[in-house]
Amino acid sequence: MTVYRDPALVSALADARDLPDGPDRLLALERLAERADAAGDLRSALDARFALVEAYLLHGERWRLVEPVRRCRAAADYRPELITDDEAPLLLRLQRYAVEALLGTPRVGLDQTRSLLDDLAHRVGADGPDAPTVAELRCRIADHLGDEPTARHWYQRWAGTVGGPSGGCPGCAPARRAELLAGWGEWRAALTELAEPTGDPVDCTDQPERALVAGLLPELRVGEPERAAVAHARAYRRHRRERAAFPYLAAHLRFCALGGHLERGLAILAEQLPRLDRPTDDLAAMEFAAAGALVCALAVEAGLGVRTVPRPAYGGRPATDLDVATLGALLLAIANELAGSFDARNGTGHHSGRMAAWLAERPVAAPVPLPADDAQPDSGDDDEADDGRELATLTIDMITAALDRRGDRYAVDEGATVVGRWGAVVIQFRRAGERGEVLHARAMAARRLPASRRAEAYAFCNAWNHDRLLPKAYAHDLGEELVLAGDVATDLAHGVAPEQLTVLVDAAIATGVAYAEAVAALP
Repeated sequence: MTVYRDPALVSALADARDLPDGPDRLLALERLAERADAAGDLRSALDARFALVEAYLLHGERWRLVEPVRRCRAAADYRPELITDDEAPLLLRLQRYAVEALLGTPRVGLDQTRSLLDDLAHRVGADGPDAPTVAELRCRIADHLGDEPTARHWYQRWAGTVGGPSGGCPGCAPARRAELLAGWGEWRAALTELAEPTGDPVDCTDQPERALVAGLLPELRVGEPERAAVAHARAYRRHRRERAAFPYLAAHLRFCALGGHLERGLAILAEQLPRLDRPTDDLAAMEFAAAGALVCALAVEAGLGVRTVPRPAYGGRPATDLDVATLGALLLAIANELAGSFDARNGTGHHSGRMAAWLAERPVAAPVPLPADDAQPDSGDDDEADDGRELATLTIDMITAALDRRGDRYAVDEGATVVGRWGAVVIQFRRAGERGEVLHARAMAARRLPASRRAEAYAFCNAWNHDRLLPKAYAHDLGEELVLAGDVATDLAHGVAPEQLTVLVDAAIATGVAYAEAVAALP
């Protein structure tokens, strides 16, 4: 059957995809999907909604997935020929994401989610490769509602399995199971789950830090505070910077509270408090606020209540300095309000009770020394010569060590080029020059422009180079598309100290991110 396409809609969709990330792009895609529905162009409606879902995920608005995913599923059922071979498993994954949205916010209806989950279960079958995915979702939803017996029933069907195409990251499955077990007070079982081999190695960009966080409180509870301290320090080096890591901050704060590291907990609160104004989801905000309130309550008991924590301005709210006791009361109010919203949607008192239980906790272990924030795992002895200031010849290992100190994720290809992604930019680090004495960093913006905008791209690069030193900007012509890239090169013929290299890597990443954000903001 011929698939009808409206040329005007196809062109408008291309223009909408080329808009900068933000509200204007979301509004344009929403309107295009409605226009395509009215015009009978189901393929364009699908394209618009797939792009809309991608944009929602990018902006951390998973709660908005339910309706576009439901409409995509209905269109695919009505006209199966519209869906490509690649889109069929993609639609299953998006259906999983839409179901998971219930866990993060009370703005998604419970009946609506159950309908989507029942539909997913029907499609994958009782014995299909994605049956463990359905069991996991039923387990996590039951746990979210406070129905532990039902959650344990589905946990038994999920544990020890490998999910199918829609099953999420297999490398994170042990951490998800450990989080459930820890929530049920099964501390040693949680640690056993994290210690179990997962079979074939999995390339997961969230690991090992997510697993380290999942084990923080179980390690404290079973009397291993030293291991917990090392895990916290290593994971927080990464989580302190990543927006997507906001849901893990509550575990870091609870570790500080229950492990007796109140000064550390207050420092993390001061550093991370601005992220509470724009959280990734409501559940993460609730748990961060409750964990922060616990840190504040224990700090007040320890005589630290007169300390102040800066709260930056946001929207119409002015900046202010809050003493610890006032901040604790504010965070408690936020946690209670969000817990009440979840419970009102769910028809239970589970989350209000769970947050109250958190606030009643007290330290379970004496504080132990924390590794320095820039310390490396398994770093060996403390030789004075290795103090970070001795010059050495630039090597790839030195570059990766600098990224390790930052807590970044990266890969090293066969050509000895180190590649990583920071938000909207991909950056490559390599050794250049006759003797490999030049540190060369190349930043490539994720957003590409059509070749028709070549003159505009050149003008943007010229303006950037006129106003800024780094990176040197240029447009790379691929024929139909333009890649906007930038270069930073530093001659290190006389050697480089690890501390100096860290500064250079920090600068390359910071300027590369700024460049990519400027490209994304182009009209």
